[in-house]
Amino acid sequence: MRSRLRIGDVLGLSVTGLRFHLGRTALTALGIAFGIAAIVAVLGISASGRAALLAQLDRLGTNLIRVTPSGGVFGNADGLPPESVPMLARVGPVERVTSTALLDVDVLVNDLVSPLETGGLSVLAVPPNLPGALNTPLVAGSFLDEVTATVPTTVLGRVAAERLGIDDVGRSRRVYIGDEWFEVIGILAEMTLHPDIERSALIGEPIARDLFTDDLKPTALYARVHPRHVEDVLEVIPATVNPENPDRVAVVRPADALVARRQAEQALTTLLVSLGSVALLVGGVAIANVMVMSVLERRMEIGVRRALGATKRHVALQFMGEAVLLAGIGGVLGVGVGATITVAFAISRDLTLSVPLSGLAGSVLVALVVGALAGIYPATRAARIPPAEAVRST
Repeated sequence: MRSRLRIGDVLGLSVTGLRFHLGRTALTALGIAFGIAAIVAVLGISASGRAALLAQLDRLGTNLIRVTPSGGVFGNADGLPPESVPMLARVGPVERVTSTALLDVDVLVNDLVSPLETGGLSVLAVPPNLPGALNTPLVAGSFLDEVTATVPTTVLGRVAAERLGIDDVGRSRRVYIGDEWFEVIGILAEMTLHPDIERSALIGEPIARDLFTDDLKPTALYARVHPRHVEDVLEVIPATVNPENPDRVAVVRPADALVARRQAEQALTTLLVSLGSVALLVGGVAIANVMVMSVLERRMEIGVRRALGATKRHVALQFMGEAVLLAGIGGVLGVGVGATITVAFAISRDLTLSVPLSGLAGSVLVALVVGALAGIYPATRAARIPPAEAVRST
């Protein structure tokens, strides 16, 4: 009667074979686990970073353009012309325009401290439409309106609020700007791509003219443009806002900084995935080595099984099953470790958690393929051992 070997039998034999060498099994599985964990963690962290980037782009918008004065050919950068805001607003595809004007005054906790103690914070005169144009929410209070822009009130950027020790506006909180006390009525949320605003106290343009200067020149313009015409508007902005000296106008799209940063991160991700693949390859070599050693140590077992009717195919399947099972254990362990690392990283960095399920399943599949390839030579070698020789050599 012809002997048969079912899938369940192969699995049972594989488990039994690995169980008798637990130390070796654990160490070899760890080699696979390290490679898979590295790949899963890198892919998971990369996906979470990509999700955070998309969220930032959605909030910021790829159609926001920032215009600032530059030094031109001869240096000597100055503010933009006062009429630059209405001139830019006349451009057809421009949907909204706002501005900031840097003032030559300091913002202090009180009138007894030095400006050095606040870390060089700035004061910006701004119109009430600034948060709407930049899509920037407030974490506390409210922004300037047509009324509060005419009186000594201020809204603090996130960094400015931290350095001034102000975390709420529930009770009367004041800061000393120039030679006047200003009441804090709001605190802006994080604005990573606008550090000048994050590190500033924002006051209304009318009160800035009344208290500090009549010559209020914008030092930065922000324009929301129809998404289909961004490139066209970028070309005409310099001549529009400063017709006499268009070379003294710098135009950037803040979203480009996010994209450039993401491209750099993708290059690093590719490197890390490559390193994880090398670790996985080393794990595969370790499996092959362990299985070859196992064949040499179990020649008696192979001989007895062959004498009892096992075919070459049955022996090959047994050792192939052990190699695949060993890699599968390492793969599952690696996926668990990699996913845990991804979750911990996302929580610590306050990122949107994004672990691709296809990547997890693919990682386990890769581990199984590595195990199968690593088991081909040991399984073939075991199958070729003649039963009589196996028993006699042992």
